[in-house]
Amino acid sequence: MDDFSSNEDMEIPEVLPMMAVRDVVVFNYMIIPLFVGRPGSVEAVNEALNSNKLLMLVTQKDATKDDPKEDDLYDVGMVCMVMRTLKMPDGRLKVLVQAMSKARIKEYTRTDPSYEVAVEVIEDVEAEEISVEVEAMMRTVREQTEKIMSLRGILSADLMMIINNIEDPGRLADLVGSNLRLKIVESQAILEEVDPVKRLKLVNQLLSKELEVSTVQAKIQNDAKEEMSKSQREYFLREQLHALQKELGDTDERAQEIEELEEKLKKTKMPKDVKKEAQKQLSRMEMMHPDSSEATIIRTYIDWILDIPWHKSTTDRLDLVEAKLVLDEDHYGLEKVKERILEYLAVRKLNESTKGPILCFVGPPGVGKTSLGQSIARAMGRKFHRISLGGMRDEAEIRGHRRTYIGAMPGRIVQGLKTVASNNPIFMMDEIDKIGSDYRGDPSSALLEVLDPEQNSEFSDHYLNLPLDLSKVMFITTANMSDTIPGPLLDRMEVIRLSGYTLEEKTVIARKYLLPRQLKENGLKPSHMRMTDETLQQVITHYTYEAGLRNLEREIGKVCRKVARKVAEGGRGPYTVSKNNIDKYLGPPKTIPESEIERLEQPGLVTGLAWTEVGGEILQIEVNLMPGKGKLTLTGQLGDVMKESAQAALTYCRSRSEDLKVAEDYFDKIDLHVHVPAGAIPKDGPSAGITMATALYSAIVKEKVVGKLAMTGEVTLRGRVLPIGGLKEKALAALRAGIDKVIIPEQNKKDLADIPQDIRDKMDFFPVKDMDEVVKIAFGKTKAKAKAKAKAKTKATPSTKKASTGKK
Repeated sequence: MDDFSSNEDMEIPEVLPMMAVRDVVVFNYMIIPLFVGRPGSVEAVNEALNSNKLLMLVTQKDATKDDPKEDDLYDVGMVCMVMRTLKMPDGRLKVLVQAMSKARIKEYTRTDPSYEVAVEVIEDVEAEEISVEVEAMMRTVREQTEKIMSLRGILSADLMMIINNIEDPGRLADLVGSNLRLKIVESQAILEEVDPVKRLKLVNQLLSKELEVSTVQAKIQNDAKEEMSKSQREYFLREQLHALQKELGDTDERAQEIEELEEKLKKTKMPKDVKKEAQKQLSRMEMMHPDSSEATIIRTYIDWILDIPWHKSTTDRLDLVEAKLVLDEDHYGLEKVKERILEYLAVRKLNESTKGPILCFVGPPGVGKTSLGQSIARAMGRKFHRISLGGMRDEAEIRGHRRTYIGAMPGRIVQGLKTVASNNPIFMMDEIDKIGSDYRGDPSSALLEVLDPEQNSEFSDHYLNLPLDLSKVMFITTANMSDTIPGPLLDRMEVIRLSGYTLEEKTVIARKYLLPRQLKENGLKPSHMRMTDETLQQVITHYTYEAGLRNLEREIGKVCRKVARKVAEGGRGPYTVSKNNIDKYLGPPKTIPESEIERLEQPGLVTGLAWTEVGGEILQIEVNLMPGKGKLTLTGQLGDVMKESAQAALTYCRSRSEDLKVAEDYFDKIDLHVHVPAGAIPKDGPSAGITMATALYSAIVKEKVVGKLAMTGEVTLRGRVLPIGGLKEKALAALRAGIDKVIIPEQNKKDLADIPQDIRDKMDFFPVKDMDEVVKIAFGKTKAKAKAKAKAKTKATPSTKKASTGKK
């Protein structure tokens, strides 16, 4: 907007076309562009153009009305000259008008199609003299105008030069009023005031108020900008809102938040000490600024306290018959595990305050350890939560971070309780044998408190720093091997071993669980595909080599996918997958069963048994003699324990030179080479001592051992046979390899009770105390075979149940 003064004296007629304007009050000397769109306003502009170009402009009292009546318009307005018009593409007119004189409407001479009014010109009164008071007021107005425009960021040097050069108080009041973005009522009051000094006083009062508002607005914007990120416009707007509420004293939202938290705290059941701490933190939060970082931390802490199920429990299903049905429905076999769970339920039924057991399922991958935990939860009617401990190295994963750290959170235990919303769930902690430790702490040590029924009733998480009762939680851990579990941690758990499966067990599980599940997952119906038990056994023996069931299910899934494609292409089926056409679905056999491999029966070749984290394995030991100087060579990636076993075996053979019928200097003239095939696979463990000793003995005497014989046990320098572990897994490996005779240490005879009866019926076990007995049995020099077998069966506890079978 510009200041404009016309030197031309123009006679203003008594009757003029009138146009109403919104949101603006036109002052003297103003040149202003207007957009005209209403039909009556367009008609008034055209009428002015067709006569003397003069037009009466008055302001609407309510800018929202599209068709204002006489009462909706102010009486005092401005007579303007239409200087220029431009027709817009949308039909509107853009009009440039110049204010000529102030005028008052005396009467409306026409209202349709446009307004025509009789006007009375209001002459501007000039100030008689500029007193000191008026001069001071003019200076004040100039200074305040400059400050306001500076705060608003619209300060113009040209405009300020014009303002500073105006000496007439009325002209100064009009110019400042037209540039101040005042309310319509305030601007109209300035326009209607005829006396220039009074008009200036009114402008001065409005400037004082506007300066105060602009100062507060600038302060609000500065406060908000300090708290906001430049890239987050939404955050900036919220901060402005907060700052406005702060200036206005509007804290209702904050008070409502505090009130809601207090209400939740009253309704939530929790221990007295916990409630006291929560109330203390809530009081601290109430005293803090809502946007401070510490207030946010405390709010998060209170939310965690409220979300933890301090006294929320699920009701245990204590019907033992129903629980047994659920366990039998989900898993085949696993009698020992099922019996242990039913025992717990029985005790729980008689004593509700009993503490939760800490079970540890140890077994090869794929034998159903994790899914067994889910079945236990279903049988007991409890919530289930799984935590993977494999590779965990940070102690804070268990105990949580202290609240002093940025981004602190509770540990996985507390997070799990919040997730299940129950204080008596079943926690499945997988891969406890694969926990690591480094500079961040030792998670296995943190678990000592969690997995101790005598201590976990007051478990302390670093984040909460409050005692939390975990005694109602039933913890179940899983591991592939118990050897790598720290001793103190293993001591707190009840270990239940799950061994690998026999061919018959795998066939039953595949028929009952794996095949139906894969048919459903691949969108097939039982009528689309037929697969006999003979075919399943072919898949088990020729396409998988594992103790568990994972690869078996993958192979069954591969067959189902190929059948699904045929069905999707329009085939109806049923498609029969037989032993003869299985290669069309799975390709050539991936493995050759050990029982089908033709083994050489030569001196120096003996079969041993090993136990790994993936189940039992057979171990071939080869010994060869060459002329030399008594050197012993060991190959096949043997560990320190096996190397020491080989040395002990050699010492035993040297001490039996007379029985071997060799000269005293015989071992000084030969070199011995002990080799374990599959050299790329590291091997270690105290199970191959008697196997190496027998192989050395066989090579020296040049006699081969009896067929289909395997052995396991450690040997001492004097030939004593020491006990080993994993007898059941090793027996299963021998059975898979077609071996029916196994030599075991005498001290392992008690472990025969863990081997299913059907396996004991197919194999002969020979308990031995020393190497002399091993040699007699290995070379067929004893007639105690039948006696040993009978003895093994007699000592074993009769059982027709399978002890280690389950669904994956």
